[in-house]
Amino acid sequence: MKKTFYITTPIYYANDVPHIGHTGTTVFADVVARYKRLQGFDVFSLTGTDEHGEKVALSAEKAGKEPQTFVDELALKWQDYWKQLNISNDVFMRTTLPGHVKIAEELLEKLKAKGDVYEDTYKGVYCVGCEEFKSERDLVDGKCPEHRPYQVQYREEKNYFFRISKYIPEVKKRLEDGTLPLIPENKKTEMLAKLAEPVKDTSISRQNVKWGIPIPWDKEQTTYVWVEALMNYYSATRIDWNDGVNREEFWPADVHFLGKGNNWFHSVIWPSLLLALDLPLPKNIFVHGYYNVEGKKMGKSLGNVISPQDLMDKYGIDGTRYLLCASMPYVGDSDVSFKWFDEKYNSALANGYGNLVSRLSKLYRDVPEMVLEDSYFEFQSNDASERVFGGHDNGSNYNDAYNVYNLSEVTELFNRAVTNINSYLTTQEPWKKAGDEKIQILRFAIGQLLEVTHAISPVMPETAEKVFNLFKDKSASPLILFARI
Repeated sequence: MKKTFYITTPIYYANDVPHIGHTGTTVFADVVARYKRLQGFDVFSLTGTDEHGEKVALSAEKAGKEPQTFVDELALKWQDYWKQLNISNDVFMRTTLPGHVKIAEELLEKLKAKGDVYEDTYKGVYCVGCEEFKSERDLVDGKCPEHRPYQVQYREEKNYFFRISKYIPEVKKRLEDGTLPLIPENKKTEMLAKLAEPVKDTSISRQNVKWGIPIPWDKEQTTYVWVEALMNYYSATRIDWNDGVNREEFWPADVHFLGKGNNWFHSVIWPSLLLALDLPLPKNIFVHGYYNVEGKKMGKSLGNVISPQDLMDKYGIDGTRYLLCASMPYVGDSDVSFKWFDEKYNSALANGYGNLVSRLSKLYRDVPEMVLEDSYFEFQSNDASERVFGGHDNGSNYNDAYNVYNLSEVTELFNRAVTNINSYLTTQEPWKKAGDEKIQILRFAIGQLLEVTHAISPVMPETAEKVFNLFKDKSASPLILFARI
């Protein structure tokens, strides 16, 4: 039976270009998707842009463009960034696509037919930046902790509401007993703390926001952007993408990847909607923390926003992917700076792995009679996969780290292995040996290098390919993989 794996990133607001937070989430999900492919899974990897809502409309107006033109241009920019970063997504979802709009309307009709939608008036606080109705517990001194004070406004408007209160007990139960796995544990604890208080029914429409999907039975209202955006994970498996792949078999998602600001929507609202729609819940939800820059939250006003282009220009594609994984905010938030990135890049990649590849490549080429068999480059069998990703004598177990999405741990295992191989060479001194003794030392060290290269290949795919080619073809020119900064 075919093994399938469906992984998603959030679909990102199409009101600006990506920053390091969006980039991190997307790279992390791509690394896991690549790992799963190496494990023999048929993978469906989804990312995209969330193109409706008040914030997008206001950004379009500020840019002097029609909303559709505005999001068309931004969607291309997002896709270009992901192509540059070697993101291997199968589909790029856009919520303005007719296929998504049609399926979202069908799901709304189903909610209404079930009696889980009713009309009422919303009175309270709304944050334009979050596109979220806020309760008092979400605010700090009456302000949104994520956005500027002027973005928090009092609103009173006619809305349609979803009876989320009807489904909260079941969602809470599933979070508690682990049948809706939310990891890491601290993110689950945060949601259960919020669920300890009464949860009010949530708005699913907006009265005065024209840029959105009209409510099917009331064209004066548009669908609340978060509700229809969440539906993209389902609609993506039902749209015909004209590539001959039946994606219905991938549902439900094996894991939703997201940053902590989206936790409530994905871990409470989305499961509640799925329960109401009689659809299976996601198998896992993974929530990582935020990136802070030199101890401060990123913000345009502070001038400390790090873009993916900044990183790629300085560290290259695979260097950027590695550094994001090494700095992954797995449990808490992560504090980064260009100084930290420089030091990590030099120690782990330039002086560590890159230097090791250079040393071994030169030693290998200095022994004309030594040839590596094809078996050195074959990692497709179960035995080979277990050897590379499973437990080793030195305690490395990449499977454990990849399977709980702890990619900073993957990079630590990689660094430890590189250090061990370098230590082995220093101890054995093959440059002082000759004949079979020298060849046996090099065979072992190169075999270890190729294994660790395969293990890190989901993080640095282009680098892995270059290293394999370097040792397959003895006539290939030596490489400087990571020039010291």
